[in-house]
Amino acid sequence: MQTSSVQTSPQAILLADYQPFPFLLDHVALHFKLHPTQTRVTARLSFAPNPAAKPGQDMRLDGENLILHALSLDGRTLAHTPDATGLTIPAADLPDGPFVLETEVEISPETNTSLDGLYMSGGMYCTQCEAQGFRKITYYPDRPDVMARFDVTMDTDMPVQLSNGNPTGLGAWHDPWPKPAYLFALVAGDLVAHSDTFTTMSGRKVALNIYVRPGDEGKCAYAMDSLIRSMKWDEEVYGREYDLDIFNIVAVDDFNMGAMENKGLNIFNSKLVLATPETATDDDYARIEAVIAHEYFHNWTGNRITCRDWFQLCLKEGLTVYRDQKFSGDMRSHAVKRIEDVLALRARQFREDGGPLAHAVRPDSYVEINNFYTATIYEKGAEVIGMLRALVGDEGYAKALNLYFDRHDGQAATIEDWLKVFEDATGRDLTQFKHWYTQAGTPHLTVTDDFKDGLYTLTIEQKNPAAPGQASKDPKVIPVAVGLLNSDGAEVVPTTVLELTQERQSFAFEGLASRPVPSILRGFSAPVILERESSAEERAFLLAHDTDPFNKWEAGRALAKDVLMRKVIAGGDTPADWLTAVETVTFDETLDPAFRALTLRLPGEDDIAQSLHAAGHVPDPAAIHSARRAMQGGLAGHLAKRLPALIDGLQTPGPFDPGAVAAGRRALRLAALALMARLDGGASAQVAMQNANSMTEELGALAILLDVGQGDDAAAAFRLKWQGDRLVMDKWFGLQVVSAAPDRVAQITDALTKDPDFDWKNPNRFRAVIASLASNHAGFHHASGDSYRLLADWLIKLDPVNPQTAARMSTAFETWPRYDADRQALIRAELARIAATPNLSRNLTEMVGRMLGT
Repeated sequence: MQTSSVQTSPQAILLADYQPFPFLLDHVALHFKLHPTQTRVTARLSFAPNPAAKPGQDMRLDGENLILHALSLDGRTLAHTPDATGLTIPAADLPDGPFVLETEVEISPETNTSLDGLYMSGGMYCTQCEAQGFRKITYYPDRPDVMARFDVTMDTDMPVQLSNGNPTGLGAWHDPWPKPAYLFALVAGDLVAHSDTFTTMSGRKVALNIYVRPGDEGKCAYAMDSLIRSMKWDEEVYGREYDLDIFNIVAVDDFNMGAMENKGLNIFNSKLVLATPETATDDDYARIEAVIAHEYFHNWTGNRITCRDWFQLCLKEGLTVYRDQKFSGDMRSHAVKRIEDVLALRARQFREDGGPLAHAVRPDSYVEINNFYTATIYEKGAEVIGMLRALVGDEGYAKALNLYFDRHDGQAATIEDWLKVFEDATGRDLTQFKHWYTQAGTPHLTVTDDFKDGLYTLTIEQKNPAAPGQASKDPKVIPVAVGLLNSDGAEVVPTTVLELTQERQSFAFEGLASRPVPSILRGFSAPVILERESSAEERAFLLAHDTDPFNKWEAGRALAKDVLMRKVIAGGDTPADWLTAVETVTFDETLDPAFRALTLRLPGEDDIAQSLHAAGHVPDPAAIHSARRAMQGGLAGHLAKRLPALIDGLQTPGPFDPGAVAAGRRALRLAALALMARLDGGASAQVAMQNANSMTEELGALAILLDVGQGDDAAAAFRLKWQGDRLVMDKWFGLQVVSAAPDRVAQITDALTKDPDFDWKNPNRFRAVIASLASNHAGFHHASGDSYRLLADWLIKLDPVNPQTAARMSTAFETWPRYDADRQALIRAELARIAATPNLSRNLTEMVGRMLGT
């Protein structure tokens, strides 16, 4: 008996409909007889009635693409027939007390191109079960609130056989910690280990292994170092100790996500493990460090305490992102890390919040849960944690987290549970704060001020725009961090957190000798859009004098945005005051080079398009592209005399250092080289590429050459040099598209998809090309509509093979309401064409439907 995964008319799942599973699952024994196309999975499930559920219910087990060979209950054969999505055992067949259900199913890992469940990657068996992949392995209550202890055995000739927990023999594993099925993992293949150990704060010695394909073992040292630092940090900062005898990581080439936190057996996309100075950029190193930490931190915030249902996804993801952000700040630079996080938030989450895909941090419905692994869940979820900490203070936060771990260890919790521990630990009522979890959209803060007789007053008004399904909203609790500076730059009021709880509130500061300059929303204390009329002179003053690093950078960014938006709308020269302000920061040796590099980075084209749209203008992608390049040229001309010395002074001879200081110097040098290329046609970048001693420098110089139209020969040489390294070639593919001229991007992308090295079934290679198409703002939105058609073609082709990746790539269309009527019509036509495709997956059906408003 075989089920089908095809579903028609998918129905929304509602948070309000949650009911506990009628049966408790105490223990799971799984045996895998591995075969590429005929794997047999035998499951022995020990159930008992759930006293918290209504008695006398049927048992519904999830299952997709399974061939059922045997089904028995307490040794008695059952003859029930599965349907397309699972198996139902009537209540009449179920005993009143504990019972054992046994099944044997057959699956085909080799043909499982969706890359969830059990599948094969280059001859290696591996799994991805979050969110609902375990149902493609065996019949099971595939939901996060069903937690059990697992024992796993394997029958295979693969030399390495891994699963969750501690090993009990070759291919035999016991996990003593109850877990939901989404945390199950299995790997079997021809792998080699990069090994080390870690001694916990209680003195236990833990074996650490990073498993990779033969030949890649020399690329694991930084990932291992990141893991050890993560384990130590979690002990020192959160008091959380690792709880198994072994911790394994496996690098997999074919993986839909970045990584997965399976208990004791993290599975990673290879690009987030493998690194050498010759093959990985500074961004790769930072990302590896952050993601290794993120997945390890999940051991407590996600595994030991998981989420009751998928609506609570932000409970584990938002908290764990917040933790990995703080870890990265401690390892590198909190100021630079905060700026980078806010840049990502604005680029991804604000865009999501402002369009048809907006949803609450805890949504109240979904059709396909894989579509809700979004920036709102992760990045905005982390911002909510940060605001909560700002409101209760560091001591209150630490007390609440300890209570959370003590109270809910081994449980599947909810947002209500999370907020309750803060209320109990601090005595604070968080009823209004909960709106951050239940309301979609980005709040807008309008700020005005007044000064009279030594009294300075800030008046703040919050507006919460309508979002899909939420026409009106109540005010939120918003922590607004404010500092005040006097006219000579001295801080007269240090950072103070104002609590905005009403639609309009005023806050007074007394005893000031003169009108201060306010520094508002320091550290980006809340994920809001701040609107306040201020002069270019005031922003330049804050760029020069603000003691808060984030607002110092923000002032420069705001200046740049104002200049760029004016150039788009009205043209004109780049103003001297902005050029002078940027020059001052660029050559200020007291500042972090990474910070100076960020100041040289102009706002992105998509960012300007969104800002123009918010200001009531219809953005013209071509005009934005032209204005931004002109502004870069103006800055290059202004800095021309000082750029060569800056470039020479930032060279970093000697062995490669992946640390923050050296990485910051390389970032600033490349930013200066990019400006220099506007003056010398790329000659300096050509020299830099020839003399590069790291992938950061080599790839950065190539990007500069391609950007000024002088990179064809260098790109060909780069390919010849690196064509044997799959991860480096991903960078090469992506760079061709990102750097392409707007009128050629569709042509270049189409040509790359015909390249013999373009493996469209590999998510990394597909994303390298197709996601880069969407990242080339002017090219993607070229008036011809060619890029729209090309993306739609590829989404339709990929959807039957890998619906998760297809659905995620479709978000390139989400900003269509911003643009002119012609572009809107072109995009709507492509969305309608996708929607009309026969047998479209529920993943892509939901995304397209939401974007079309159907």
